[in-house]
Amino acid sequence: MPAATTEQLRIAARDVLRGIAGPGAEPRPDQIAAAAALAVEGRRALVVQATGWGKSAVYWMAARALRDAGAGPTLVVSPLLALMRDQVEAAGRSGLRAATLNSSNFADWGAIQQDLANDGVDVLLTSPERLANPRFADEVLPWLLPRLGMLVIDEAHCISSWGHDFRPDYRRIATLLTTRPELPVLATTATANDRVTRDVADQLGSDTLVLRGTLARESLHLSVLPRTGVVEAFAWIDEHLPALPGSGIVYVATPQRADDMATYLQSRGHDVRAYHGRVDAEDRLRVEDELRQNRVKAVIATSALGMGYDKPDLGFVVHVGSPSSPVDYYQQVGRAGRALDTALVVLIPTPEDEHLWRYFATATIPREEDAHAVLDLLAESPEPLQVPRMSIDTGVAEGRLEFLLKVLAVEGAVQRTSAGWSGTGRSWSYDAPRYDALLAARDREAALMRDYARSTRCLDSVLREALDDPQVRECGRCSACTGTLPAGLAEAAGRESVAAALAHLRGMDVVLEPRKMWATGLPGRSGRIAADLAMQPGRAIAFASDPAWPEAAELVEAPDAPIPGWAVDAVVAILRRWQQRWPSRPTLVVPVPSTRHPLLIGSLAEAVGEIGRLPVLDALVITGAASTRDLSTKARAHFQAPRLALAPGATLSGEAVLLVDDTWRTGWTATLAGALLREAGSDSVLPLVIHRRPSG
Repeated sequence: MPAATTEQLRIAARDVLRGIAGPGAEPRPDQIAAAAALAVEGRRALVVQATGWGKSAVYWMAARALRDAGAGPTLVVSPLLALMRDQVEAAGRSGLRAATLNSSNFADWGAIQQDLANDGVDVLLTSPERLANPRFADEVLPWLLPRLGMLVIDEAHCISSWGHDFRPDYRRIATLLTTRPELPVLATTATANDRVTRDVADQLGSDTLVLRGTLARESLHLSVLPRTGVVEAFAWIDEHLPALPGSGIVYVATPQRADDMATYLQSRGHDVRAYHGRVDAEDRLRVEDELRQNRVKAVIATSALGMGYDKPDLGFVVHVGSPSSPVDYYQQVGRAGRALDTALVVLIPTPEDEHLWRYFATATIPREEDAHAVLDLLAESPEPLQVPRMSIDTGVAEGRLEFLLKVLAVEGAVQRTSAGWSGTGRSWSYDAPRYDALLAARDREAALMRDYARSTRCLDSVLREALDDPQVRECGRCSACTGTLPAGLAEAAGRESVAAALAHLRGMDVVLEPRKMWATGLPGRSGRIAADLAMQPGRAIAFASDPAWPEAAELVEAPDAPIPGWAVDAVVAILRRWQQRWPSRPTLVVPVPSTRHPLLIGSLAEAVGEIGRLPVLDALVITGAASTRDLSTKARAHFQAPRLALAPGATLSGEAVLLVDDTWRTGWTATLAGALLREAGSDSVLPLVIHRRPSG
């Protein structure tokens, strides 16, 4: 395989740095050492350095030198579309011809492959998910792999299941490493502790050069506010956003929280945008550009806007809620201040944090019972299955199921084709000791983040110690070192701002989307739910640990009692907003019969009937006791189907029914009840519940 000379690398390094950083820019000795290991010595290297250090310059130098020596193109595996787009632009400034193959342009593969065949592409960037794509794996990769001159694994901590952002598709890279053992490979990351560093280096090979430097970022001024509620955090952002320097990112835990905060801040006159994985790819690119060009004050984002996003003058990063890992936190705050003397970083811990940590700690670890349910289902199916159908039949929420399928696919137990998922017939066993160790490691990380949020020690030191930085010292800048917050910032929001935030959040509807497919095996019901049996979208007072209505979750878990006044008031407000979307005004209230909360549900139905001057009819009856297990999806459908029935003599012809219940999780109780009411002649069914529980 062609190797570059030292002189070719020197010239490539000079041209690349000047293209990226301007005339007079010179590479650092450790950048040259890493590039030489790849391009001149043909070795593999792992570079662990802080954001802004110039890790991407290393692979542009090596790629340019290898191309000058006659080697093939470089394949760069990057996790994010934003990162790939920035890298294409950086490659162009480095004198390299780059192309990207991702979920938004896979139709262009024919033209890209032709350019590669004509030696017209120096660097091809793709995502780890492309490696799992059947067409890419079967058609593209076998053609491309023998032609490569170098492989780059960006954000390489994703290879390691011990890392804070492990992605199963990254494990497919191990196949590339063994298929071409002579291929130079560069792995880069800014967020790897000792354990992750050793794991990644071991996967690269015994001769891997590991270059690790200090993670100090002297421009970052870290601060932690006292723990406060989410509503109060909304109010704090509203009050203090104008005082934060430049433009920046406000990180939140979930897409729903990002949408809610962005909507609230926009209503208060702030120029902000929401950004998360559910936002259309084209819109995400537009938001990235608006932030990069300082045309918005802030982007309210999940961790989807993190790795690789390049905005050197990002002025601040605020977190509403603590991430579960100091490593994850450091990676996100590292977006700020790369080309500034000072950037503000603020953490606002909330009471929700511990609950979310527990959820995210287990969300990426396969549950043994789920894995066997999936494998059994696929083994029994004569044809490939799609995720929505599998979710219904296994009881595994779609998000968790998609991640589980990726793990099983990497381990060879399942495979994906254009028709769907199928089993391979290969034996599979659950690695309980490994997953137990991984959970223990995540518990330790959560404990470190808990300590950081209440630390009186230097915050910068706490973060860097968690990353095993060999050069830790007190920063002298953070709120723990100085004992004060930066000028213009206060510990708490004012009363009026809190009241405004609460009113806004309580005015946002929780929509219940009706099910569209019947669970497999329900007697007399199969396939798509017919239009004449379907419900209308419904409403709930609160979802999960709703910051506006924390009482809702407590109410449906408490012993049975009459509906309290606050819940009635909340329902009245919902009905006022909802009536604009009704196909017709309800003419009847029907409570869902319950063995757990008959008084709660019955009194809610009576209150709604009295307020709306609607009759209340016990049109449904239930037989048998409530389940003692927490059933989900298909199991819930099969449990409830034989228990629900129409009450003898119930007449519903032409009625528009408001169907009242206490909770909604899988939606099967309401779906089955709604179908019975529609079969009895009702024109429409509108479900209304107190609390919507998460489905996964």
